[in-house]
Amino acid sequence: MFSTDTIPSLRLWSAFLFIAFLSLNAGGFPLMGGESLMHADGGQPQYDKLFTGNLTNKMQFWTSLPRHGANCMNEVPPSAAYFHEARSMGIEWMRLAYDKWKPARRDYLIGNADRYQGLVEADLQTLKATLDRAQMEGMKIVLVPLSLPGMRWSQNNGDRYDGRIWRNKGYWQQTERFWRDLAIALKDHPAMVAYNLVNEPAPEKGAGVGEYASQDQLKTWYSKVRGTARDLPAFYRMIVASIRDVDPQTPVMLDAGWYGRPTGFSYWPEGVGGDRALYAFHMYEPFRWSNPKNLRRAHPFVYPGRIPSMEGVAQNWDREAVRRFLQSAYDWAKGMGIPQNRMVLGEFGCHRSSPGAAAYLDDVLTAVEARGSHWAFYSFRESYDGYDYELGAGKLPWEYWRAQQSGQPYLLDRGANPVFDPIQRRLRMHQ
Repeated sequence: MFSTDTIPSLRLWSAFLFIAFLSLNAGGFPLMGGESLMHADGGQPQYDKLFTGNLTNKMQFWTSLPRHGANCMNEVPPSAAYFHEARSMGIEWMRLAYDKWKPARRDYLIGNADRYQGLVEADLQTLKATLDRAQMEGMKIVLVPLSLPGMRWSQNNGDRYDGRIWRNKGYWQQTERFWRDLAIALKDHPAMVAYNLVNEPAPEKGAGVGEYASQDQLKTWYSKVRGTARDLPAFYRMIVASIRDVDPQTPVMLDAGWYGRPTGFSYWPEGVGGDRALYAFHMYEPFRWSNPKNLRRAHPFVYPGRIPSMEGVAQNWDREAVRRFLQSAYDWAKGMGIPQNRMVLGEFGCHRSSPGAAAYLDDVLTAVEARGSHWAFYSFRESYDGYDYELGAGKLPWEYWRAQQSGQPYLLDRGANPVFDPIQRRLRMHQ
């Protein structure tokens, strides 16, 4: 997930960016918190049976076709109009995080990440109502928490990383109870097509192995921490087993280690989720190019081109480099006998103004499409505009920022443009 944790200046906008967010869509419909957008005859949108029906075998959603999705990590629950606009564009599934929503207690749904004592009923009802709207508009949902017991999301934690869950197995047990409770509550909801157990886990952080470590280095590291609280495959096995006790149907989606890097699977000794598991990885590399800080350089890095890693090692980044970077996830899957249609690029993207953004997005999607895997771009009409590809590469008009400062709505001009084209062309196949 793109994070503003390391970009404090962007967070200064967050207090007012979402004020007018209800109006940020091409059709002029309210994006959040509105009534359902129904057809003229009063019926719901008609899509294929996998969307409107109750899937008795939810894994069929993933095994029938490569699925195209988007991430939604906004400050308020999505409205029916938001889901309608996404679905009419061809987005089939939404990777939905709720941690930015206003919680009834300290942390949304879990109550308090310091000590889980049960689902917060008011938060759960808001979530269920959101899933109802998604189902009504033909949108399938993969639910992903950004916070877990012992792992409060940094943006809800004073911008401090919280890795207690990877040091104390007591938080594993609390997380097991949380996911068991949530599965009981949501297992029969027809919109749900996967539980993404945790977003971008990083048990490796601060534990003696770098984010850019080789696969051999990661395997050596894992041999030393196996069986400890940093054992990610063991953590997943424990949570999946608890879910399966109460929900044998809903697939689980498991993010790779080191914030979902493709190499983050390389040390896993086996697939850990059974025959209803999906394995997800994320793609923002080369990060020095893809993140907004690049735009503040006197001479921004350009894709394709020679771009240094976060550790300062420069390399040529182009379509082949992208393919090679993603390849490690598929190599691991092949070695474990995991079909390629169980692999998911759960997040990918770059700042929409990054030089060469359109070529990059096309190269990433080309690599994943060649494997027949699923994908979800980051993100669909997020309150932060940097990853809203429908806006194109240009700066937003001065009148927009003035409207934000005065708390007034401003309708942005969204539509076809070269940056969004690589995604939009592929989405049209599912309109």
